[in-house]
Amino acid sequence: MSAKQPRMAASIHPRVLAMQFLGAIAFLSGIICSGASDPPLTLDYYESSCPTVFDVIHKEMECAVLSDPRNAALVVRLHFHDCFVQGCDGSVLLDDTVTLQGEKTASPNINSLDGFSIIDRIKNKVESDCPGIVSCADILTIAARDAVILVGGPYWDVPVGRKDSRSASYELANTNIPTANEGLTSIISKFIYFGLSVTDTVVLSGAHTIGMARCENYRARIYGDYESTSGGSPSSEARLSKLKSTCPAAGGGEDNIAPMDYETPNVFDNSYYNLLLNGGGLLNSDQELYSSVLAIQTKKIVEQYAHDTAAFFQQFSESMVKMGNITNSDSFVNGEVRKNCRFINT
Repeated sequence: MSAKQPRMAASIHPRVLAMQFLGAIAFLSGIICSGASDPPLTLDYYESSCPTVFDVIHKEMECAVLSDPRNAALVVRLHFHDCFVQGCDGSVLLDDTVTLQGEKTASPNINSLDGFSIIDRIKNKVESDCPGIVSCADILTIAARDAVILVGGPYWDVPVGRKDSRSASYELANTNIPTANEGLTSIISKFIYFGLSVTDTVVLSGAHTIGMARCENYRARIYGDYESTSGGSPSSEARLSKLKSTCPAAGGGEDNIAPMDYETPNVFDNSYYNLLLNGGGLLNSDQELYSSVLAIQTKKIVEQYAHDTAAFFQQFSESMVKMGNITNSDSFVNGEVRKNCRFINT
């Protein structure tokens, strides 16, 4: 009798693969600890101790955005990168010292984050009114809300009362923050780890309706599947040619930048989702939300927000509060109100 021949593995239909993925996401949602718990945050935390704090922060953010509208995106990104490492505790603002390694030089941050001087200026103003009262973590959270408002986005109430951490995590910054070329499975898993849903993932990604990306973060996309997802129309071909002219395939031009939403780069609106519908997302991680074979659930959400600005704004407000509530339990016990956002108190 001849030896049995090995059976060839059956190919898996993309829809079956996607359904398996959704099942895995549901499983992860049930077993991973939620970071977005109910922290001791309130809307009136500073009502008696620093009643001017919201006005001061708004005024300073208004100056920053008037001087350069791109500053809005810088502050929103700082807030996001803060919350995804140890919770929203201001750890992203800490400089490296002899005794503390901060998060600023971690791979997702080193050439991505800016706007620290904006937070420094706000902190100085707040300290002059209310010394030792308002945490840097709260300042960053409020400033991110005001940044969105000042470029046309929605308003939401910001619960406050966070403490500043006395530590940072370079390691967690390298592992927790989604990257420009990350796949959909990994991106959603990182959000779920912090108690954020698939809907939260899609809506918070919509913050990319403002802001810029560096060539090194979109090179793989424009020399990869950009042409196939965008359909090769004359307008998309012209856009692609322009991107390639400042971001060579062979390297160089790493610091050249392009808007993630080239239609309305300085306006917070839903045009980001329309770009995804047309296959024109600048980053792989963005276009994955619509074009991935696994994007059954996220694709529907993208389509909804592309056609309904009000729904996007409403959910964005709710998801920003939810993300802002990701806690660092240690900071509530051992945290502080830093005098200088860049250094722990001595």
